[in-house]
Amino acid sequence: MPHRTAGPTARLLPWSGAGEQPCHLLTDGAGYVSRVADRVEAVQLTMGTELLGHARELLRDPRADAGQLRYLATRLSEALRDAVRVAESRGARLLHAEASPGSGASPGEAESPERGEGGPGATR
Repeated sequence: MPHRTAGPTARLLPWSGAGEQPCHLLTDGAGYVSRVADRVEAVQLTMGTELLGHARELLRDPRADAGQLRYLATRLSEALRDAVRVAESRGARLLHAEASPGSGASPGEAESPERGEGGPGATR
């Protein structure tokens, strides 16, 4: 269930604008772009998790060459950037939810909007 706030707040989106500038959305947490952002965050975190598995395999392979390792390091850097952006966005939304007691959102809803969809925050 999406996190609804008492009023519009700025949400850091999981993608960049021109020149790698951060994108923000003024939202109450219930709109179409917020739902798209929730899905993009879930995909980014899932891809990062899968990349970690690939990294473990490649790092164990004594035949891995410098080019492969450099490529892996670049992808890991991108995945880490995405994960940090998701953490910053969710952290800001948690802080706002805690500061807005009348918002009706529980901290769990603000923390992981895709939890009910079996996303990375889901309990397995």
